[in-house]
Amino acid sequence: MEFDMRAFAADLCRHRSTAGEEAAATAFVAERLSALGFETYAWDADPAVLADHPSFPDDLEAAAVEGRRSVAGVLELGGAGDGAPPDEAGNGDDPTPTLVLNGHLDVVPAEPTEWSSDPFEPVWRDASERSANAAGGGDGTGETLTARGAADMKSGLAACVGAALDVRAGVADGSVDLPSAGLRLAVEAVAGEEDGGYGAATAALASPYPFERDAAIVAEPTELRPVVACEGSLMARLEIDGRSAHAATRWRGEDVLPRFEAVREAFADLESERGESVSHPLYGEFPVPWPVVCGRVEAGSWASTVPATLAAEFRIGVAPGETVDEVEAAFHERLERVAAEDAWLRERPPRFERFSVQFEPAEVAVDEPVVEAVRAGLAATGLPDAEPRGATYGADSRHFVAAGIPAVLFGPGTIDEAHYPDETIAWKQVVRARATIAAAAERFANDHAA
Repeated sequence: MEFDMRAFAADLCRHRSTAGEEAAATAFVAERLSALGFETYAWDADPAVLADHPSFPDDLEAAAVEGRRSVAGVLELGGAGDGAPPDEAGNGDDPTPTLVLNGHLDVVPAEPTEWSSDPFEPVWRDASERSANAAGGGDGTGETLTARGAADMKSGLAACVGAALDVRAGVADGSVDLPSAGLRLAVEAVAGEEDGGYGAATAALASPYPFERDAAIVAEPTELRPVVACEGSLMARLEIDGRSAHAATRWRGEDVLPRFEAVREAFADLESERGESVSHPLYGEFPVPWPVVCGRVEAGSWASTVPATLAAEFRIGVAPGETVDEVEAAFHERLERVAAEDAWLRERPPRFERFSVQFEPAEVAVDEPVVEAVRAGLAATGLPDAEPRGATYGADSRHFVAAGIPAVLFGPGTIDEAHYPDETIAWKQVVRARATIAAAAERFANDHAA
């Protein structure tokens, strides 16, 4: 079966694989990988396993992960080593290095009214025809693909499949020279990255493979630059209690809104202070390195009643080298200061508790072999070398790193397109990513054998 990367990416984008709806996309990828000659492995998100993971709630229910299946296709390439993959008990001597090429299947929802076309009907166009309301992406020349998931990150997954097949073809025709131990490539299509990494975390804690994983390239949209540090985030809900009263006698009530504004201002001050006091060499380019955003607020019950309840949800950045616990404690302390200055809140302290999924920060050294392999791949394909950088978002790379598997982000497209209306990717970046990842895989295998 021939691999048509354009068709693969477009067909994958037609799947409405929002949170909990990944099953059809997983089945599509599994069928294609099998037809292309990959040995396939599949696994389901496991609530019992994830309950022990710091990212996920302890009371995670089976219904929350139902249908969240991930799949991988494995190629065993070249080599004449004497070792064999370990058995189910982990016994055996396996000299073959394994490189994971990872992409996620899930996408965030799309509001059709904000798009110039159906978000789940891919549109190919010349870059000059790009809708004026879309952000960045490409240099104004060549062809683009517009669809939900085009940049984040179904095209990146397509590039991973193409790269693995290119290495296989190169081994077959002699243009790729692998060491005697060969190379094992595992192309992963995982579920649930956008809401915590259900598929990647399950695989990290309970490997679906009969072999070890040595490193990973996660094909997030990084503009063809290696990203070695990802920010974490604390997701926490603030609740404040006041006292209701008729609006005509509002002085009899205790309004939660000024109290919320005091908390929000205090958190903004702490964001600024942390921007100065928490430093990292890869984050100097960002105007706000550790952002604090209140993304949702609900208060009151009636226009003519003093609002007596408020719930607000915050996303708070966690720097590489910090822990979610440490940052949570700092914001609790600042909240206590605000409450101490208000007589009403001193008696009725606000509540500030985690909800949903937490993202731990992750980082690998810039001289990690997989990072150096990506940079060598850039050189081999005629692209300019790029200094590794950090990102203010989280990614599945953290699950690999936590499991002792070095992981670097590298892929086509820009994060500016992620979650954006008319999400678009410049196709030539996908082609370049495919070639670079293939060259990086060859370099990784040879460096591993050195």
